[in-house]
Amino acid sequence: MFRTKSLSVLLVVKASLCFALAFASCATAPPPGGVPMAVRPDWTNDGMHEGFNRQVYLTAVGHGNSRQAAEMDAFRQLVTIFGVDVQADTRLAEAYRSGAGGVGTHSIDFGSEIILGAGMDNLIGVEIGDRWDNGRGTFSALAVLNRARATQIYSDMIRANQELIANLTTLTPMERNSFSGFSRYQFAAVVADMNASYAAVLAAVGSPMQGLRTGDDFRREAQAIATAIPIGINVTGDRAGRIQGSFAGAMTGLGFRTGGVNQRYILQVNVIVTEPQFAGGQRNIVWAQMELSASLVDTATGAALLPFYFSGREGHTNFERAENVVFNAAQRQIEAEFGNLLEDFLFQLIPGR
Repeated sequence: MFRTKSLSVLLVVKASLCFALAFASCATAPPPGGVPMAVRPDWTNDGMHEGFNRQVYLTAVGHGNSRQAAEMDAFRQLVTIFGVDVQADTRLAEAYRSGAGGVGTHSIDFGSEIILGAGMDNLIGVEIGDRWDNGRGTFSALAVLNRARATQIYSDMIRANQELIANLTTLTPMERNSFSGFSRYQFAAVVADMNASYAAVLAAVGSPMQGLRTGDDFRREAQAIATAIPIGINVTGDRAGRIQGSFAGAMTGLGFRTGGVNQRYILQVNVIVTEPQFAGGQRNIVWAQMELSASLVDTATGAALLPFYFSGREGHTNFERAENVVFNAAQRQIEAEFGNLLEDFLFQLIPGR
């Protein structure tokens, strides 16, 4: 009996020892990635990584609840080092990225893990150098940028942009003082904004570039062009200048001046208001029907550039009141749409669109 009891105890002890060893083995087993969860790399705190010397690389650490979130945070942390946040016109910035103006900035292969998303131009050449997962839902990533490689990439991009700006702004006086000249300088401003972002990267990696013009320099010149090309507005069939005022407001909202002499552009507007008769219509209701057509004409070439059309009918107790209501409707449509149409037209004048 004693022997049987001893054997049973021995078996229990042996089983317990095996269970303990198995538990210890599981506790020290590394999670996916090969890093034990109890061992947190020093680089996750300070970005100092033995594989990426600070004299050769610019580094930044990001954290998140997934690998992707940690990597994106690392990219964001690296961008903050550059210290520039250019707020360019979104549509013009996208035109720049798509290669308008004759330069496809992102057509060059800069590396294996390159971020080319909108608004992240200053991450070209950045890679994820290391990752860590603690096995409990916390991830870390190290973003790295080789200083010498970044100097070459961003210097080349700035030089290409400088050539683009020169091509955009080398104009004769007649070319300059036109809608096309205005659009070209507006686009040059966005390219200069991009250069400011790229120059910030060069400064961060220790290779500053001086003497670059700012985007605001070109915006001021674009505004000077806008005021140098007054636009005439000729309206037939207007009432107390209401239609003319609405078109003028849309143009001045974009920085252009209306009136003046030697007008390069004239908006020709024709307004016709009639009183239509409807068989079986509502009793005591009088209608006013408006047909409005407008065309923006380049006096230098005679070309019709931008058509605009409004048609509407409004009713009231008498024709005068009905006419007033239909004029109100026309003004609302002009104020809501014409400025956007003119802006779209100017956007299309950017070279390469």
